[in-house]
Amino acid sequence: MGIVPLGVKGEQRILVTNEFAIDFLGQEEARVLGTPWMIALMEYTCRNSVLPLLPEGWDTVGTWVDVRHLAATPVGMSAAFHTEVVAVNDRRITFRVEAFDEKEKIGEGTHERVAIDVARFAARMAQKKSA
Repeated sequence: MGIVPLGVKGEQRILVTNEFAIDFLGQEEARVLGTPWMIALMEYTCRNSVLPLLPEGWDTVGTWVDVRHLAATPVGMSAAFHTEVVAVNDRRITFRVEAFDEKEKIGEGTHERVAIDVARFAARMAQKKSA
């Protein structure tokens, strides 16, 4: 495929709200950005950075995540997610991912996505369900 060049960057910023926060610690002051949300936001940032470069009807799906959550970000603080394409192998796209809050780096790692023809993928999933 080769239509996604190395070095493509993405960025997304959010305000950490209750929607993105854990609530199992039982104290309002302990509500912080949850690790699953941090990873999801890294994935969305990767996807959105390359989507405009893909042919019409194509998208990407995540296939691999290797991420460390380094520091907690409390509700009310903003967080920024940065991505960069570091490798492309046919339809496989590898990203370096990082996240920062207003004070420090909160996450880092690697994420891989595969470019797919959405209609073809949907047909395969329909066939899988009916088999």
